Amino acid sequence: MASGPNMMTPICLVENKNERLSVNQEALEILQKISQPVVVVAIVGLYRTGKSYLMNCLAGKNHGFPLGSTVQSKTKGIWMWCLSHPSKPDQVLILLDTEGLGDVEKGDPKNDSWIFALAILLCSSFVYNSVGTINHQALEQLHYVTELTELIKTKSSPCPDGVKDSAEFVGFFPDFIWTVRDFTLELKIDGHLVTEDGYLENALKLIQSKNPKIEASNISRECIRHFFPERKCFVFDRPIHDKNLLANIENVPENQLDPQFLEQTKKFCSYIFTNARTKMLKEGVIVTGKRLCTLVVTYVDTINSGEVPCLENAVTALAQLENSAAVQMASDHYSEQITQKVKFPTETVQELLDMHATCEKEAIEIFMKYSFKDENQEFQKKLVKIIKDKKEEVLLQNEEASVKCCQAIIEQLSKTLIESISAGVFSVPGGHKRYMEIMERIKQDYKQTSRKGVKSEEVFQNFLQSQEAVEKSILQSDTALTEREKTLAEERTRRERIEKEQELLKQKQQEQQQLIEAEKKSLQENIAQLEQKLIREREILLQEHNKMLDHKLKVQEEILQEGFRKRAEGMNAEINQLKNRIKATENDSPWILQILKGVAQEFASTVFSKLNIVDNLVKGVTSLFKRK
Repeated sequence: MASGPNMMTPICLVENKNERLSVNQEALEILQKISQPVVVVAIVGLYRTGKSYLMNCLAGKNHGFPLGSTVQSKTKGIWMWCLSHPSKPDQVLILLDTEGLGDVEKGDPKNDSWIFALAILLCSSFVYNSVGTINHQALEQLHYVTELTELIKTKSSPCPDGVKDSAEFVGFFPDFIWTVRDFTLELKIDGHLVTEDGYLENALKLIQSKNPKIEASNISRECIRHFFPERKCFVFDRPIHDKNLLANIENVPENQLDPQFLEQTKKFCSYIFTNARTKMLKEGVIVTGKRLCTLVVTYVDTINSGEVPCLENAVTALAQLENSAAVQMASDHYSEQITQKVKFPTETVQELLDMHATCEKEAIEIFMKYSFKDENQEFQKKLVKIIKDKKEEVLLQNEEASVKCCQAIIEQLSKTLIESISAGVFSVPGGHKRYMEIMERIKQDYKQTSRKGVKSEEVFQNFLQSQEAVEKSILQSDTALTEREKTLAEERTRRERIEKEQELLKQKQQEQQQLIEAEKKSLQENIAQLEQKLIREREILLQEHNKMLDHKLKVQEEILQEGFRKRAEGMNAEINQLKNRIKATENDSPWILQILKGVAQEFASTVFSKLNIVDNLVKGVTSLFKRK
């Protein structure tokens, strides 16, 4: 059986059996392995119209999706074929072939509508395949597009101002491609040659009539124009005129097929390979194979529960999974990089903190790249806490490594001294002077030894303290010294100990300040990258809104020119709502600032509660944003 992103044959993705949809686990496992962005091309249409043949052409194969040679529909449910993209090496091409619409053998025609809706939700390029011409009958057969308003929701709560939920469809619907098979007419309108696209656009113009059939086709026309801003048309000649050969077209050599048909097929495939977009969700979220896997399961489960698939809920569910994965990915990257960079023990705490800052910045960048819709920065907070704990663990490991290293050095340097003390070498007149000479030599040798780490002074100070009683005993028993000389020697030792303790205290204070500065930088890095992400997301949102507005204004103007004033005026609520959104998004700097201030406040007060930096950070965020 096929596996991986380069499948040899297609596999069923969504099975349609006994009037119930189910997801094939084997197909999900294949999608789970695809971490690259995906270009998803789905084809739908009436059964026995040659959909599978076109998909096999896109796969570069004669065989693959079953074609069939009888009046019975071959494809059931939705079949999937994952392939390396022929012209975009960093992406994967996923072909979705759907069961034929209008199959008389089906028990529940509602399944057709769900298959149609699923194809819309999953793909980035939607191919509608029909036979003959684009006329009233063809548009009536495309009534599934008018049912989408009842089959798909964009938001979990009602839209304000009485605007229909379907007004949002244009923001995330795929590109629409109509393929017309066995086309025998001339591409002429009013005696003038037109392009295939011109033929489609002319067929989508609204027609003034009180005829119910014309009005029904008008609704389909209107939905296509409203929902799909990017539209394309291809017409195909009959591939072969021999009926017997046509029934087994996958086995017919190319040289026996109509040259015009072959040229049209190549043109269609070339367009798909060049122009079919990466599958994306709202606000610029790129869909990978893994993400598509989650969407398929979410949508099918929702349909089976009797509910209507909701894009907002699906994206929220996907965000929970992806953000958890983003936290893990960023955390793993930090652990891997800090392990590679740090050679225990480091000479100073600052040296380690500098490496930590580099690794943390990279980890935050990874999180920001793969996370989306992180409501209230819930997952970013988790990452901050995880990295803080890892940093503290690394600091502790560094200290332990330093202690172990220093103790080993002192043990080696003081080996002769300890042996001499045990042998009573210093219990003679002048023994104290000799003892101090050896101690001084140990101090110098210890000082000159490198890579002792952050606990160097503290460990040596502990060693000196452990020798105080020994020195005092040697000093008191040294008959070569006067009482005054002994007193002065004791005073000198005490003064040196105090000086060392003060130096050690100063070092610890310096290290504590370095830790505080590191915490500040950590928080500032999180805030800075979050700010960049929020601004970037705002730009994407503005682009989406402006694109939707341009499309709606264009459709409104066209409908008005076609003489449908009421229909055109009916779009005013949608257009005004979009204009208000654009205005609000353009002026949401205070909103972004409020988020950043809130995050700074919460991060500082929870994760860095021991550090008195909250007010300064909030002020810093405010001034930083104002400068921008």
